[in-house]
Amino acid sequence: MGLTRRQFLWGAVGGLSAFSVPGFVRARERGVLQVAYAGSMGALMHGGVAPAMARDFGLRIEGRAQGALGLAHMIIAGTIRPDVFISITRGPMDLVLRAGHAQEAFAVASTELVLAYSPRTPLAAAFAGAGRGGHKPWWRVLEEPGVRFGRTDPLTDPQGLNVLFMMDLAERYYGVPGLVRRVLGPVINNRQIFPEPEVMARLQGGQLDASAAYKPQPAALSLPYLTLPPSINLGDAAYEKTYETVSLRLQGRVHRPSPLVFYAAVLHGSGNAVAARRFIAWLRAPAGQAVLRRYHYDGPKGAPALRA
Repeated sequence: MGLTRRQFLWGAVGGLSAFSVPGFVRARERGVLQVAYAGSMGALMHGGVAPAMARDFGLRIEGRAQGALGLAHMIIAGTIRPDVFISITRGPMDLVLRAGHAQEAFAVASTELVLAYSPRTPLAAAFAGAGRGGHKPWWRVLEEPGVRFGRTDPLTDPQGLNVLFMMDLAERYYGVPGLVRRVLGPVINNRQIFPEPEVMARLQGGQLDASAAYKPQPAALSLPYLTLPPSINLGDAAYEKTYETVSLRLQGRVHRPSPLVFYAAVLHGSGNAVAARRFIAWLRAPAGQAVLRRYHYDGPKGAPALRA
């Protein structure tokens, strides 16, 4: 059964919103665009994109912020029927394209993984000085007993997968056997796994010491973070072959990392296809890219479009 209008909420930013279900499509407001987007984009969508759409186009953005892989499965199952889907990495978008729910998807932005930490953690000074003379490297700090590390569910969220890939790449890059196991424990570690919006909230509140995150997440909240080498941060397409040297088998399927590019697609059956196409064109144009930069996203760096 599809979600009711009241049940479909802004997952990351707390505002009440909803996507249409079959019985609601006929009543859709002409000036409303419904967007399903990767949960890490909550601050951008709510604080930057939605006001710009309202001001410049008289268009109201409603949406759901959630792990992109989970959204892709919901779109394929018909549980939700947004006008636009925005995914991080090509994997979730490829699922939607192969299932015949969209014709093509365009790269609109990119990012990288960073190590965010709480300003309230007793380890804040150690993280701030990591790698400098006389200080432990960041991965040694994470190995300290009792460190509270946060991440998302790799079964439903690409970010959860990407954290695992990043740590595997770090283990190889620094030549530290067993680093992944010591820092992350098992792949599904319920002591570390939280819904995507909750990870940053826990860092703010001091309930977590650190988390790998996409750069815009801590930057938007003025949380401190460390940048990581491009050969492990998944943010540079020049290192794509290096990224692909690691893999993970989950639920009988082998996953490999890909550069952290955001893709946007108009979905078949959209009740507002004209506005959906205009929205994606705006994201790719200078005005939209300026908003993305203000929220600490990088440009798409020439990533090609994806097609069914």
